[in-house]
Amino acid sequence: MFCRYFFSLCFFLPTQRRCSLGHLSSLHSSDTTSLPGFENITMGYNKYLRPYFGGEPVQIAMSLDIASISSISESDMDYTATISLRQRWADPRLVFHGNKSFTLDARLVALLWVPDTYIVDSKRSFLHDVTVGNRLIRLFSNGTILYALRITTTVACNMDLSKYPMDTQTCRLQLESWGYDENDVIFTWLRGNDSVHGIEKLRLSQYTVERYYTLVSRSQQETGSYSRLILQFELRRNVLYFILETYIPSTLLVILSWVSFWITLDSVPARTCIGVTTVLSMTTLMIGSRSSLSKTNCFIKAIDVYLGICFSFIFGALVEYAVAHYSSSQKCAAKVPPEGPANELTKEMEEVNITNILNNSITSYKQKISFTSIEISSDNVNCSDLTMKSHEKIKYVLRNKMHRIIGYFTIQNPGNVDHYSKLLFPLFFMLVNVFYWAYYLYF
Repeated sequence: MFCRYFFSLCFFLPTQRRCSLGHLSSLHSSDTTSLPGFENITMGYNKYLRPYFGGEPVQIAMSLDIASISSISESDMDYTATISLRQRWADPRLVFHGNKSFTLDARLVALLWVPDTYIVDSKRSFLHDVTVGNRLIRLFSNGTILYALRITTTVACNMDLSKYPMDTQTCRLQLESWGYDENDVIFTWLRGNDSVHGIEKLRLSQYTVERYYTLVSRSQQETGSYSRLILQFELRRNVLYFILETYIPSTLLVILSWVSFWITLDSVPARTCIGVTTVLSMTTLMIGSRSSLSKTNCFIKAIDVYLGICFSFIFGALVEYAVAHYSSSQKCAAKVPPEGPANELTKEMEEVNITNILNNSITSYKQKISFTSIEISSDNVNCSDLTMKSHEKIKYVLRNKMHRIIGYFTIQNPGNVDHYSKLLFPLFFMLVNVFYWAYYLYF
């Protein structure tokens, strides 16, 4: 099998470069190895030394084919991509006459110098090897080498989830040499943005690729300055799924809580059941929305803000009924006195208490208050001429102030609470929605 491959290579070489079986015996396992069929042009070739060793740096042009981008994880903040990486560079030691190119067996990569390219921020990567290692080596007559390989890699991508699920994430795929600095290797894109193919045709489950562009950068490290190639792409999340899954159900729960405003205050079981049910349903919806992003709870996301707003309105509707029902019961108790002998006894006790209080007050005022020209008797009392002490005046003023303040917050007609709630709750909810969507969509 190997001899057949050797003869096929010798057949396509120019006449002056034809091979012979005698050259096959010259292969050895030293540092200076030769390609089968190219012994006469690779004699003395050292795969451990880069092209132009000791001289100018090697120019390596790259291009990418993006086969897929999957498993974009917000909790782990990474994405998984399958790419075909193509690298081109010139090696003057492999120049031969003619205008043909030869595709070599991928296992002959071990006999050539290849760049030590690695993927920056890669967590895990592997080279596809079914049915054989997915690598390609093509040799051109001018010494240009094309080296292609198919890789699946998981790359870190720092995400800002403050606007989730209306967010746009910017991720990068960065390529750099591990050991050769700019004095030895310089990376360039083969055709700028046209060096990347396939990314515009991707169909992702939750995202849409907005745009992408290529960059050439420099990485300054302790061991030197390294050339770096960057593919940067923006992923916009599809919000329609979240609108159907979370936003619409939470909005309908808020509207459902307003139904209680049209039920009379006397229907305690009905209104309580609506309030408690909507609160529990909203709590379940909030827990479900956060379970998919359990490791990113440190972020206050846009969906958390909206669910918090909906929960506040639902809880407010429940509190509104509690306030209205309490005010109604208090007013009814004040308007309807109890009937029967107990009521008459209560009135007599109140009259006796009032008489005792007046008598005690008159006696105390006779002892403590000085009179100028008025004589006080138990039958005729003129309170306008009494002189009170300063601390008693302060207590009297404070007591009146407190009663006046309490009167401001006293609901005179509990039936109006539901009437105003029917208008104010929907109005405020619409205003909050306008500010919410305007902020997260346009700012």
